[in-house]
Amino acid sequence: MDSYSIGLSGLDAAQKALETIGNNIANAATEGYHRQRINLVPRYTSQSGSVILGGGVDVAGITRMIDNFLEQEILRQQSSLGQVSQEFSTLRTVETAFGELSSGTGLNAVIDEFFNALHDLSAHPTEIIWQTQVVTAAQTMANQFRTLGKFLNTLEDQLRLEAENTIEQINTLINRIADLNDNIERIEISGGQANNLRDQRDQCITELSELINVDTQIKEYGVVNVSAAGIPVVTNAIRTELELGLTADGKLGISVAGLDNYNTNVQSGRLGGLLSLSNEIIFGIHTNLDTLASTIIQQINQYHMQGVGSEGSFSQLTGWTNTSGDLTDFSSLSAGYMYIRVTDTGSGAVTRTAVPVLQDASSDTLAEIAGYITSNVANVTATVNSSNQLTITADAGYEFDFLPSVLPDPTAGTLTGTSPPAISVSGIYTGTLNDTLRFAVSGAGSVGNGTLQLEVRDGGGAGDVIATLNIGSGYAAGDLLDLGNGIKISLGTGDFGAGDSFDVDVFADSDTSSLLGAMGINTFFSGNSAIDMAVCSDISDEPGRVATFLGADMTDNTIITRMAALKDEAISELNNMTPVEFYRRLVTDVGQQLFLTQMREDNVEVIMQNLANQQAEISGVNINDEAAQMLVYEQMFQAMAKYLNTVQSSISSLMEII
Repeated sequence: MDSYSIGLSGLDAAQKALETIGNNIANAATEGYHRQRINLVPRYTSQSGSVILGGGVDVAGITRMIDNFLEQEILRQQSSLGQVSQEFSTLRTVETAFGELSSGTGLNAVIDEFFNALHDLSAHPTEIIWQTQVVTAAQTMANQFRTLGKFLNTLEDQLRLEAENTIEQINTLINRIADLNDNIERIEISGGQANNLRDQRDQCITELSELINVDTQIKEYGVVNVSAAGIPVVTNAIRTELELGLTADGKLGISVAGLDNYNTNVQSGRLGGLLSLSNEIIFGIHTNLDTLASTIIQQINQYHMQGVGSEGSFSQLTGWTNTSGDLTDFSSLSAGYMYIRVTDTGSGAVTRTAVPVLQDASSDTLAEIAGYITSNVANVTATVNSSNQLTITADAGYEFDFLPSVLPDPTAGTLTGTSPPAISVSGIYTGTLNDTLRFAVSGAGSVGNGTLQLEVRDGGGAGDVIATLNIGSGYAAGDLLDLGNGIKISLGTGDFGAGDSFDVDVFADSDTSSLLGAMGINTFFSGNSAIDMAVCSDISDEPGRVATFLGADMTDNTIITRMAALKDEAISELNNMTPVEFYRRLVTDVGQQLFLTQMREDNVEVIMQNLANQQAEISGVNINDEAAQMLVYEQMFQAMAKYLNTVQSSISSLMEII
């Protein structure tokens, strides 16, 4: 009966081989499928005397044609491609939004237009057409900043949403892999083979590698353990899901679900790209854009709040809404003084009062500042409403401003002459720090006679000699004497006593605390970032309020010239670059990142193509080869059937003879 056994084994082997070939052909286009090959071995042989007889053929198993080292490299490169593709597509969107390389109407152009409008106004400081041009250019620039700020905010929200969706996909694949591991193990531990299930499981791992970097470990009975971003997510059939969340510093990270221990260092995969974009690339672009916007706002406001426009000084000013009235909550504030200059519109008399800010416990809230102004600044009151808006109001017949120009009369002095001369001070101080100048008389006698001189020292008389002025022979009463720092004085007729002196306070900054800018008093721009940058309504409603003058006579163009000069000024907050240079660097960095990312994507795609070709050679299904193999096993099946028929006929003939 060995002949029947041999024949049946051959039929069984041929049938299984044809089934394997059919399975290969059916899955020739199935993604992730690995070609299978039947393994045939000679069956146990028996010996009859000196003759050794074969026992037919056995099917030892069906093998997947797979190179595990190659598959591991494909997973690694697939993860890299997932990250770089996500970064490239997002950066290309950012480049399009900034639109600097093609349109010529991007933010760079409108920044130029704004500073050019300021320059034009400096030549025509009182003309409404140029004032309106400045307001229009500023509104256009602010709109462009807001548009880009909103775009980046929306993009950051989209990145987080995409990351959340990606986490859901990752968890779905984790559960699928764990389920397939369980099924594979149960089949193979009982002696079966689950090659098709292995392919399904490995395809899930490949899909997972596109989303996050994975490491795999091959275990017994076809089980593969999987780690994602260093977190073991599949161990046999045990699965561990992930979740997305924010770290203490506001960055996106992942954690085992429920642990809230977020890791931001996720390399490779689409999720790695999304986290890299959110935490670093787009965050950096957005931070730089906000830095540029806030610096322009602060620098323009720092100048603007000290000046006045063609509309002149103010009868009332109201700042913007603040979330807090506690001055310690404002990072832009520092301990200092804000100086209010009040003018009697009838007599022209001018006074200046220092308002302490954060100097002690009685000057660290907005309400306390308002109370101090009301109590100590003559003819001016201040209030704070429930929205923490500061309002400063002058009494009827008075106006106020924050001009740093010197007062026309000395602030203090000791004059002992019989008939001291009238002293008139004018000019705009060009120094960098507020100071008190001490004018000490050398000699005694009448102005315009003898060897009278004025020795001028800074630091309230304790500093260096900055000028020595002749007021004796050769000086005509009323002539202006220039100190060389923008300040001029003139003396009328009269006489000085020995040792006489007088002081003049000079101001480079009428708000050393930055209170006005923080509260929105006489500012040009509102907001502190790209998304909320805007021209203050007082300015847009009344272009004559655009500050152009810094001098008391309001005939100069000093403040508008200083604002226009910011275009070419290297600013420390902008890494010692000008605003235009800083923005161009920002756009150039985006372009460079895009170029490098595209190069990386192209390189990884070439590597992936080479790996795919190698994989196809090892694991791919070649229809022609399978067809050739099918013919072999078809002939084998037919031959074995004929063999069995021959054996049957032989036995039948033998039985008839017997």
